[in-house]
Amino acid sequence: MTLAHISELHGLPVYVFPLPGESSGDLPEEESVAWKLVRQENDPEDFDDCWSRFLGTVDPSRVRALVLGAGAYGSELDAGDSCHEVVERLAGAADRLTGLRALYLADLEFEECELSWIVQGDVSPFLAAYPGLEELAVRGSGGGFGGGSGLEFTPLRHEGLRVLRFENGGLPAEVVHGLAASDLPALEHLDLWLGAESYGRSTTVADLEPILDGSRLPALRRLGLQNGDNQDEVAAAVAAAPVVARLTALHLGRGTLSDTGAAALLSGQPLVHLQELDLHHHYLSDAMAERIRQALEPYGVKVDLSGREDADDPDDRYVAAGE
Repeated sequence: MTLAHISELHGLPVYVFPLPGESSGDLPEEESVAWKLVRQENDPEDFDDCWSRFLGTVDPSRVRALVLGAGAYGSELDAGDSCHEVVERLAGAADRLTGLRALYLADLEFEECELSWIVQGDVSPFLAAYPGLEELAVRGSGGGFGGGSGLEFTPLRHEGLRVLRFENGGLPAEVVHGLAASDLPALEHLDLWLGAESYGRSTTVADLEPILDGSRLPALRRLGLQNGDNQDEVAAAVAAAPVVARLTALHLGRGTLSDTGAAALLSGQPLVHLQELDLHHHYLSDAMAERIRQALEPYGVKVDLSGREDADDPDDRYVAAGE
């Protein structure tokens, strides 16, 4: 599956900040859109100039949502430096972007940069710099040729964060450890794309235990453990996880879920209290898919079983977003 650019963030439509002289009319009200800053290689201004012009053109204090795209993250060869520049750039503007509530890092399509080559660093400084941030989404994790250490999450306390998403082709276990050691009392929605071991996934089911046992994240109501090449193991762990009893939505799609994992899920604790069960991109048989529908849909659970893939050999199964 090819990742697409996002169209909205924090309930606001994405609006690309225009090139110099490109806008034919007034810009939208600052709080009415999610501002996307993106610059391609052949554009007449580079990203640094775009960033400076943006802060000088709009009222930064009224900006609610910000999306960083191509240009904010450099080529594969300098990616290790680029992710640090992103941290410095955003941290340096925290006293101006005082109303920022949502941040999306690296809204890149495959043609711009493969998922496994989007290099991130420690994202905790964004949260420390923006105590009012409510939503953080991060695409990518790898170290790349730039020599970066990859995605990190240093433990911290943040009282405002409600939504946290990590979109990965391979999620490092250290990120989950940092998350589990953090104090995030308002977090309602956590979405982790686990990825494939061949693309750097080191997260195991054991690493997820502090999240699954319900001892952390007291406000959690929506949980995604998606895009894993170990999706059957994840489903089996979720089937007995105490946290599930207080969820309204559970997303286990995008990965290699087969009848084995689905059977474990159905034989575990009741799921009829859920509003949503998302399993799209899966390897379930028609018979198993029907079992799930019959078990949950009569109770009003919205079940997504779209994107069925065929592969009898487990070695031929793949995650939706890896490379």
